[in-house]
Amino acid sequence: MASTAASDSSNVLRSERIAGGILPKVLNSFDMVAIFVAIVLFISNSAVATGAGAAAYIYWILGFITFLIPGAIVTGQLGRMFPGEGSIYVWTNKAFGPFMGFFAGFCAWWPGVLVMIATGDAVVSLIQQLNANLLAPAWQQGVVIILVIAFSLILSVLRFRVTQNLVNVIFVAYGGAILLIGVAGLLWLLTGHAANTDLSFSTGHWALNRGNYTFYGLIILALLGIEVPLNMGVEVSNVRSITRYLLWGSVVVIVAYLLGTFGIMMAVPAAQQGSPSAIATAVQNGFGPVGPVLGVIVTLIFIGFFLFNTTVYNYSFARLLFVSGLDRRMPTVMSKVNANRVPWVAVVVQSVISAVLTAVAFIIAPYALNTGLGAASLSTVIYDILQAAVTVIWCVSMVVLFIDVIIMRYKYHENFARVRLAPDWVFYLCAVLGCIGTAFGVYVTFTGPWTTLISYTQWLFWIGGIAILSLIIGALLFVIGHATIRTDVSDEEVIAEVTG
Repeated sequence: MASTAASDSSNVLRSERIAGGILPKVLNSFDMVAIFVAIVLFISNSAVATGAGAAAYIYWILGFITFLIPGAIVTGQLGRMFPGEGSIYVWTNKAFGPFMGFFAGFCAWWPGVLVMIATGDAVVSLIQQLNANLLAPAWQQGVVIILVIAFSLILSVLRFRVTQNLVNVIFVAYGGAILLIGVAGLLWLLTGHAANTDLSFSTGHWALNRGNYTFYGLIILALLGIEVPLNMGVEVSNVRSITRYLLWGSVVVIVAYLLGTFGIMMAVPAAQQGSPSAIATAVQNGFGPVGPVLGVIVTLIFIGFFLFNTTVYNYSFARLLFVSGLDRRMPTVMSKVNANRVPWVAVVVQSVISAVLTAVAFIIAPYALNTGLGAASLSTVIYDILQAAVTVIWCVSMVVLFIDVIIMRYKYHENFARVRLAPDWVFYLCAVLGCIGTAFGVYVTFTGPWTTLISYTQWLFWIGGIAILSLIIGALLFVIGHATIRTDVSDEEVIAEVTG
């Protein structure tokens, strides 16, 4: 029978004690896999990876071995030990205390707010693939992104089972669309066409060198989010689902990224492979006469995926605000639940933050600032800077995660041994590989600008400045909350306040 480690009663967070009585246990293993895939698997990354040529497969495999699998092992161990709401927030609190717990939680939460803008922008890009004349002005793109965020807000405050059922349907459709990409590559070869990327071991570009090493870092960034489904730890109906989702979710991600890369490399001309539109192009080229119709269907499925993917980001990252409110790190109102027993205030707060940032980046700044760039170009620069900076912050939280497991092994040795998933040396290896891989992801983000519209010096200044400022804000929020929020309240009072 599966078990979890008992918490040290002297270091039990209020959220660990009461969150399970406030939120319903509705998530099964399939739900957790669907959430994992929605968070981690952005199939457009397959198109980006093709820029490394045949070496992309080596970089994918390195990314799986040095980051995805170690991250899954570490997350599984920590999740089995302390399956509370908030994942890294809870685990780091156990390992390092309240300040680092809140700080790690903030570093894990802040990316979710900005990724919601990225998923909304993906919807814009996919609409433009259907009709290049649509949504050209930056302000129109901003309006669509805000509508996507609003859609996610509505779905995120419905009864959780209803929302998750919809997410599961889209997950299956998304998987089918990705399978079509792989089949398209195979059909392209079977119908007598030559591969558009040379995969021959004698003449293909398999070498890892200074010209393509940055793709390793990009692949690490494509695999971020392993621990996010456990933000809803107390809502999992069976503890076995923790290891099951990590196993099967990782398998789905590995197969999907390799299939996507293969399909694009085979069926799409090399000059077009790096574009996100290469995904639909692969299907159009590979399936012959029915290709254009299937390409449109795949694009529509991807639009649906990113609509619901934004919802998954919204409700899963809102749980970090929820537990912060229960533990009085932030105002208790953040933990208010509605009649559906969903933390609606947390969802609304982060949706508003995301929408405001969208308005600044796409509607206000491009038309108010005189930078010498056009409105569309400036919105692209702001978007790229925000996403890159937040990627650095997310990587910081992942470094903390890999360190957590080593501290936990010493601090809670008996509990650790009771649910140990692997020999101790495996966890040390995972921690080392994970930290190195994450650090390389940060390095690549700083050294490989995502846009050519600003200079390298400006890129470093803005990325570093926003990342450092965000980390300072996270620390200040803890200090302010600690100094101003009452903590001398009982569990019963908190429960009454958040459910009333």
